[in-house]
Amino acid sequence: MRATTLLNRVLKFSGTNITTVEFDGQGPVIATVKLTARKKLSCPHCPFTTKAAYDTRWAESTWRHLDLGGTPLVLKMLRRRLRCPEHGVVVQAVPFARPNARFTRDFEDLVAWLVTRADKSSVSAFTRIAWRTVGAICERVVEEQLDDTRFENLVSLGVDEISWKKHHNYLTLISDHETSTILWGAAGKNAATLDKFFTEIGPENTQSIEAVSMDMGAAFIKSVTKNAPDAAICIDPFHCVQLATNALDAVRRAFWQKARELPDQAFAKKYKGNRWALLKNPGKLTDMQDATLKQMEEDGGELWEAYLLKESLREVFAGDLETEDVMGMISQWCYAATASGMAPFMKTGATLRGHMEGIYQAVTRKISNGKHEGLNNKIRTMTRRSYGFHSPEATLALIMLACGPVTTRLPYHK
Repeated sequence: MRATTLLNRVLKFSGTNITTVEFDGQGPVIATVKLTARKKLSCPHCPFTTKAAYDTRWAESTWRHLDLGGTPLVLKMLRRRLRCPEHGVVVQAVPFARPNARFTRDFEDLVAWLVTRADKSSVSAFTRIAWRTVGAICERVVEEQLDDTRFENLVSLGVDEISWKKHHNYLTLISDHETSTILWGAAGKNAATLDKFFTEIGPENTQSIEAVSMDMGAAFIKSVTKNAPDAAICIDPFHCVQLATNALDAVRRAFWQKARELPDQAFAKKYKGNRWALLKNPGKLTDMQDATLKQMEEDGGELWEAYLLKESLREVFAGDLETEDVMGMISQWCYAATASGMAPFMKTGATLRGHMEGIYQAVTRKISNGKHEGLNNKIRTMTRRSYGFHSPEATLALIMLACGPVTTRLPYHK
């Protein structure tokens, strides 16, 4: 069997025929291809087609395909140029590769599948391409698969920011509570960033949104109030408890700072070492931390009072209570926090009082950012192992591949 016949049967490229095969025993296998039965030239960026070429010059292009027994396979083809009314002079499209790519669609799909399951070193070594190139491939795969239908019939959304790089580089991410997927993302974490989301989905899709869960940041509240005034703003219960947890840690730190001034430094180390016994949920304590907590209970004092305040607020949201009971308990908690005289808890109580309507909506609708936080944990793991993506676009593409409405399949399984 001839090499060209074998490759045509194995690769099965639609509308494409391999005419010659070259291999010198050292470099890659080079297969020359041509399009079959195509009288019209197609724009690679839109559906426009034409019979008229822009000029008589041929442009030689190459694409790397999946390896043959560990040897790279490169496709080579002469292409014509055409003038698209929208995109200007471009080189004609081919069915086996995405626009502006130097890899075939099958090769890029393999990379997209690997990058959601392996670290950057493994992906780069396996595919023998640079990590920066992996980011560009992710962007092309996501751009091809994402469409605006994911914005239709939205009901409840979650919005949160996540750090993707050092030195305060943030992404704003929008999730759909119904599908537990990331729908949209952009660099930044201010109101203008979230405004871009509502501009992209349009007024018609915005009208269907009934609720948006978020933390107590003023920027997101401002954007939702302006762009989706009919949507209920739901303050995430997790962030309410987090405020109390941070207040407890501030009280503990103050005790630690005072203890550091004493001659006996062992006393200061005690407060520093008790941090996780205080901040963790009781059901997750180690035996040593549990013993530490019991000793603190016996000692009593302001720090133990702060711990009880934190735990009481957590129990309010953790219990299966009626809305009226929850709101009444939160009001009582805010009063107790103010009466405690501890500045961090007084501030937390005042903050919660200012968001009672948002908390009421979250409790009534039983909406939280729990699913979104789960996605964030997955995203943090991926971003830690994918250091080397130096643009938010590449990072967002990776997030969409792993947590968005994008399906990645190995080329062998299609």
